[in-house]
Amino acid sequence: MSTPVVQPPGAFRRLLKNRAAISAMVVLAVIVLLALLGPLLPFYSPELTTPQKNAAPSLTHLFGTDLNGRDLFSRVIQGAQVSLIVGLCGALVSFLVGTAYGLVSGYVGGRVDNAMMRFVEVLYSIPRLIIVIVAIFTFEKRLAALINEINPDWVAYSKVIILILCLGLIEWLSMARIVRGQVLALKEQQFVLAARALGQSHARILLRHLLPNLVGVVVVYLTLTIPQVILDESFLSFLGLGINDPQASWGSLLSDGKNVINPVKSYWWLLVFPAAAMSLTLLSLNFLGDALRDALDPRAKR
Repeated sequence: MSTPVVQPPGAFRRLLKNRAAISAMVVLAVIVLLALLGPLLPFYSPELTTPQKNAAPSLTHLFGTDLNGRDLFSRVIQGAQVSLIVGLCGALVSFLVGTAYGLVSGYVGGRVDNAMMRFVEVLYSIPRLIIVIVAIFTFEKRLAALINEINPDWVAYSKVIILILCLGLIEWLSMARIVRGQVLALKEQQFVLAARALGQSHARILLRHLLPNLVGVVVVYLTLTIPQVILDESFLSFLGLGINDPQASWGSLLSDGKNVINPVKSYWWLLVFPAAAMSLTLLSLNFLGDALRDALDPRAKR
């Protein structure tokens, strides 16, 4: 018995007709390529200091230099690497936890569903910042010590790992509620009732019949979760709770730029270029998410 996966015909074709989506994908492709291939570029030197401190943009330094004479273009590329890794991995954690939680809650229903949703509401009431701060101060030193025993060169990534896990385990709440709502509607459909009548196991029904019908909704929400995780990481780094120097993320670069803005002399490039890179990425991801939602909508008529 085949499962009627809700995927409208021509979804990919409708996506390609959306000019905003195409532009968003091109921008994202350029940013991802720069993040991946940046270390191979001959002028990539995010941690190399020079005597040219706070130098304005020029042919030598396309985005200028920072307070320590480091090339800002290289720093922005390094920031893209960290911010994109945190955003993608954090969103993946959110996807795995939220989808599994929502599937079980919606499928089981009854008192179990009610208790699971009340737990989600309790977690919603806890400020995100407090959760991340407690996690950083509780686990950072322990994780750093553990990583140091494996490879001392990886110690600097201990906070990145904590941020990925914390932000992913925060953002899963909305994913769980969306998946649960979809499952509540799908489990009453004829194909699910037929699978139960045939004696199929609950795990098979969840994975073979319900999950494929959630792919469209989950993928759309995943593209909208990535910008939220990037924003959360940037905000924490801006406050000094995220990535530490000499590593860079877009949030830490904005924090550095904020510290040198004054009425006497404004080093505008230290704020403009990191902010532009982050804004372009977030805007492109949001455009892509909206386009995917329209393309995967069975009622869409283009």
